[in-house]
Amino acid sequence: MPRFSIIIPIQGGAGRLPSALDSVLAQSFPDVELIAVRAAPGSPAAAVVAEYAARDPRVVPADSPQAATGTYLLFLDTDTVLPPGALAAVHARLAETGDVDVLYLGHERVPWWQGPSVTELFEDGPADAPVCGPASGVRLPPFWAAAYRRAFLTDHVPEAALSPARGTDISRPALAALAAGRTAVLPTVCVRHHEPRRSRPAPGRHDDLLDQVELVLDRATERGLPEDRLRALFGQLFAEVLDLASAAPCGRAFFRRASRLHRRHRPAGHRAQGLRDRLLRRGAYTAFRVLPALSRRTARVRAYAARAVLRRRRALTYAWYLRRPLDENLAVFAAYWGRGYACNPAAVHRKARELAPHIRSVFLVKEKELPHMPDDVESVVIGSRRYWEVMARAKYTFNNVNFDNSVRKRPGTVHVQTHHGTPLKRMGVDQIEYRAVAAATGNFGRLMRRVDRWDCSLSSNAHSTEVWSGAYPGTFTHLEYGYPRNDRFCTAGPGEVAAIRARLGIPEDRVALLYAPTYRDYPRDVSAQFDLARFCAEIGEEFVVLLRAHYFLDGDAGLQRAVADGQLIDVTSLRDTEDVCLASDALITDYSSIMFDYANLDRPIVTYADDWDVYRDTRGVYFDLLAEPPGQVARTQDELIRVFTSGEWSDERSAGLRSRFRERFCQFDDGQAAERVVRRVLLGQPEEELPPLIPLRERLPAPAAAGTTGRRSRTPTR
Repeated sequence: MPRFSIIIPIQGGAGRLPSALDSVLAQSFPDVELIAVRAAPGSPAAAVVAEYAARDPRVVPADSPQAATGTYLLFLDTDTVLPPGALAAVHARLAETGDVDVLYLGHERVPWWQGPSVTELFEDGPADAPVCGPASGVRLPPFWAAAYRRAFLTDHVPEAALSPARGTDISRPALAALAAGRTAVLPTVCVRHHEPRRSRPAPGRHDDLLDQVELVLDRATERGLPEDRLRALFGQLFAEVLDLASAAPCGRAFFRRASRLHRRHRPAGHRAQGLRDRLLRRGAYTAFRVLPALSRRTARVRAYAARAVLRRRRALTYAWYLRRPLDENLAVFAAYWGRGYACNPAAVHRKARELAPHIRSVFLVKEKELPHMPDDVESVVIGSRRYWEVMARAKYTFNNVNFDNSVRKRPGTVHVQTHHGTPLKRMGVDQIEYRAVAAATGNFGRLMRRVDRWDCSLSSNAHSTEVWSGAYPGTFTHLEYGYPRNDRFCTAGPGEVAAIRARLGIPEDRVALLYAPTYRDYPRDVSAQFDLARFCAEIGEEFVVLLRAHYFLDGDAGLQRAVADGQLIDVTSLRDTEDVCLASDALITDYSSIMFDYANLDRPIVTYADDWDVYRDTRGVYFDLLAEPPGQVARTQDELIRVFTSGEWSDERSAGLRSRFRERFCQFDDGQAAERVVRRVLLGQPEEELPPLIPLRERLPAPAAAGTTGRRSRTPTR
């Protein structure tokens, strides 16, 4: 008998079925059977199941969940996957708690538009008391976010085990919560669900939901559920009813039945949750139907009025400051839409305080970033009254993106667009032919009006100058001075590198690999396509991986083990990318512009290009990265592992590719970019008085950690 039976009801087409099956079969915990239920004969889904069953005996096509024989059951669907290491984490937790009836699992909901996911975790509690659902007042988790003891479901809630999955599935988790004696939680993300887009309710969904509500409430009454727990359950069930009735037009018959159920089962002491709840209890169908329209209209009017007042107040404030004279000694800096003290603007800001102390420099940030700003940096909150004052009166402005559309370009001001990377992907108006990206970019006319505010544009190489000229057509001047943020790659010494590594906890005898993937404009299940925990385990103990990633790997049980074993250090939250680059000995990336900056360090770079064709065709690129890479290229995870276990990551071929890449893309980054910008823009010095460019062959990049392989050893004199 297997430890786990994973039951996947298959309804409709194959959809994401292969991803769901792969996520189960790739688990490191092998004692599992996978029950694929109700695939119609001859359907594409049935063919997929048959193919998997032919190559893996753990896949069992079945007509009913009754075919399951595991000690514990997990009910997934075709839109749900198990992150790497999930079953091992579940098994370990059950070993701690004993044979509980239900183990509730941390889970993650991924919106259909691939926006920020929502993680739902539960606080741990004693195994002899329920911790979820009506027992505690905590909202019921979905049925797929738990492991159920098979004997418990069979004996106490056969409806939960055998009933098919539904679009609104609230009865099964509720019935299980009502009957469970001992429960526990695993506060780790073990299930990831991709929410389907529903443009309209499935046929019969209204009546089906009421059937479920009636079943659960009748069962709760039979069991004599205490009043406090009954109130919590009642509120959760009718919240679902009200949401469905409001989201899609409901018929009078549905409303009357729901109203009768509400009145019949309403527990003593229940307080109506808003006007909708009161209208349902009273059976006021007509008023309920018109309420959403009235609410939306009222909300729109209020929101419009509030925005109008705010815009008017802001416009008056800004207009008043625009009538005041320019402050010839005021410079304003901003980076990444106010996300903190970072990138090229921060580097220029530091140098300005050194070389042009008469210039008052202020940095613009969002209010939530204020606690993270350096104590000696004058900060102004974006949108505040002070913000509009400095934007109206500053002689100089620096930004690596763009300022608000309402900011006016005053005569006599100087705006420097510093950018924040060398472009591989298409930018600006070059995105027009790529529809998905162009749609996300928005109005190109507004973009050009923002470009018209630029006086200067920074470049770190001739490639960037050419791209900026076409992507952002305008009359600005190109400053081919290099990127100020990259100055540290030429000025940092061994002591600074060692101090950063010590602060990050990198062992002295380990080779640190920085893994920094880029953002995708299309859906991509990264954790399923790159098992980082496996990579850490197989490349050997001489390496440690520095992970600088997005939210998509949060909560991965395999990654947590890798962190615990010292194979991986999560540096995602660190604000200074330059520190992470200096601390590492090599870079692994895909199509991120970090590769261009990192090349200044003359350390190995490995490109992991498993979806290059999709990225190139979806996003558009300026050159073929695979034909002109900065080092070795891997197209699969197995190839990536081999690159490091074989030593290819730092061999002569890798060095040759990197050398050619540096010649093209590290052209102006010689450690003096910030000084050139300050002297030219803030001090008004002519080009001939600026620091001359140091040839690439004469530059001395910051040294990697002592003993690191993969680059020639040099001891620069500083």
